[in-house]
Amino acid sequence: MRRLLVLCLAMFTVACTQHPSETLQGYGEADYVYLSSQDPGIIGELFVREGDTVAAGAPVFRLDPQRLGYEAHSAASQQAASDNAIHTAQANAVLAERNYARGTELAAQGFYPRARLDADRAARDVANAQLAQARRQAAAAGAQTGLARERVHDTSTRAPAAGTIEQIFHRPGEVVAAGAPIVALLPPQNMKVRFFAPQAMLARLPVGTHVAVSCDGCAHPFAGRVSFVAQEPQFTPPVIYSLDQREKLVFLIEARFDAPTTIRPGVPVDVRLAQ
Repeated sequence: MRRLLVLCLAMFTVACTQHPSETLQGYGEADYVYLSSQDPGIIGELFVREGDTVAAGAPVFRLDPQRLGYEAHSAASQQAASDNAIHTAQANAVLAERNYARGTELAAQGFYPRARLDADRAARDVANAQLAQARRQAAAAGAQTGLARERVHDTSTRAPAAGTIEQIFHRPGEVVAAGAPIVALLPPQNMKVRFFAPQAMLARLPVGTHVAVSCDGCAHPFAGRVSFVAQEPQFTPPVIYSLDQREKLVFLIEARFDAPTTIRPGVPVDVRLAQ
């Protein structure tokens, strides 16, 4: 019994003198791309399902374009009216210029009253001002038409990058607000891991440091690099069940992978400094 007690005390002493493990605990994290519409409307079609892998430029969803189509048609009609107004204003400006030129010639010969010439000059100035105003209105109408057409075009949304459809928030027939997420896309390059390191290890983990990330079920560790180191410490998050680091201040660190991995968001991982 005495020998057993001595052996246990010796093992306890050895365990207390061991250096802290250099395996750091963390979890997978993702920077999702939330696809939404710039305008409110009704979802007309959904071209993807959760779990689908899509290529960059692939159609994802489309809003019902009918309401915005009416606005585009109205803007086009206003632009046509503005174009006709320009033609009328141009004709009036040409006529007023000719009347003033003719009056100037006659006034130089003494056959045209001064008051009439002043009226012709004023009419010319008014006609030119009306032409300038018509051109400004036509430009504004053209901009409105272009915007309305772009809004109709934007009812169809395509994937900005290749990735996986992680979540669908709204389905066909539902009304969505402008900017409300409809689909969450996860490009492979947007996967990362978050882990926590004590202050003693910070000097060995600057941005750019190579790390090896492994998880339960991973065939092999994945290579990555430190991309972010928090400036302020925090208490060890409760999700990290490490006896070595419990109730100690640690620093949040993020690392991104050099290539696509099988690690998913929320999966616990072990992070080691690459050899």
